[in-house]
Amino acid sequence: MHINFAMWRKASWELIKMDDKKEWDALDVISKWLIATRSAVTTVTIYSCIIAGALAWRDGYFSWLPWLILTLGLFIAHGTNNLLNDYTDFSRGVDKDNYFRTQYGVHPLVQNFWTKSKQIQWFLVSGVLATLSGVFALFYTKFDPYIIGLFAFGALVLLFYTWPFKYWGIGELAIFLIWGPIMIGSVYIVLTLGAGGEISNVFRVALAGIPFGLSVASINIGKHIDKMDDDRKKGVGTFPVRVGQTVARYVNILSIVIAYGVIIYLVVTGYFSTLMLLVVFAAQRAMYAIAVLSKPRPDAAPKGFETFWPTWFSGFCFYHNRMFGGLFILGILLDTVARKFATSLPFHINVLGAIALGIGLVYTVTQMMIAKAKTKPAA
Repeated sequence: MHINFAMWRKASWELIKMDDKKEWDALDVISKWLIATRSAVTTVTIYSCIIAGALAWRDGYFSWLPWLILTLGLFIAHGTNNLLNDYTDFSRGVDKDNYFRTQYGVHPLVQNFWTKSKQIQWFLVSGVLATLSGVFALFYTKFDPYIIGLFAFGALVLLFYTWPFKYWGIGELAIFLIWGPIMIGSVYIVLTLGAGGEISNVFRVALAGIPFGLSVASINIGKHIDKMDDDRKKGVGTFPVRVGQTVARYVNILSIVIAYGVIIYLVVTGYFSTLMLLVVFAAQRAMYAIAVLSKPRPDAAPKGFETFWPTWFSGFCFYHNRMFGGLFILGILLDTVARKFATSLPFHINVLGAIALGIGLVYTVTQMMIAKAKTKPAA
């Protein structure tokens, strides 16, 4: 067995499909963990931590080592939750009979790549590593009551998201809250308290986390719409199963629109400069996602999308999230750098932001016109 750095990179960016057990057995430990935990998706945790770190730096409370420990721990905790998710659904019989989950990526239990006891071992090791990060946060903040509460809340969600939260139709709401205001606010609180600061600004930090949380939740809602027929048959009461496809689709559209709306509000109220309007570069992808969500899910893969099937709504929402999340983080970093180092602060930042907005709008309109021209029938 050799260290497969190429697989580390690939598994961190895309969901891996693999059918050959010999190929699986030849992988190194890190590659197996990244694939089994679907790290192409769990990287959203790193994005949330980057946002929190940038906002802490903006307020003068950032420290590299605590941030790295928290980020790694939360990333591992997310992967731990996915290991438990697969174990629970497999044990309850949900993942049998070519279930949606088994079609888009490796499922070690279903494919007999390892046993249930092996899955539990991986879960425990990951859980211990994630817990150590939480213990560090407790010591770093001198066992502040806020951090004790957040630590307990995180453990509760990790253990009970798959069952019963997901079955009660509140899993999607939990994802929005956790990867948005809660995680971003929590990392900010730990860094701030650890640096001896005070957390009066945390509510605006949490508000700043809402757009990213909504973007992440849109992927999850899209995935649950994609597999709602399978879930209904197996008694998994996700939000789309509870409310129906039409309501779920329009709630998902609303989540994308509100994400942009909150950013605009934060710019207008002065918490962010107009540099944050860089996110308009992602508007084209948002339009694609909204256009797809405005229509019922097709019964089979449209021509040209066979490779990505059965993901449909989730694929378009993921495609949007990748760019939106990246630009959201870039905007926050540029805004923070400008605020800390630029002279004549308001004028220069907002001029740069206005230029960015203009370029983004021209780019978006141009790309939409090109896409329309490509799809226009020949005369």
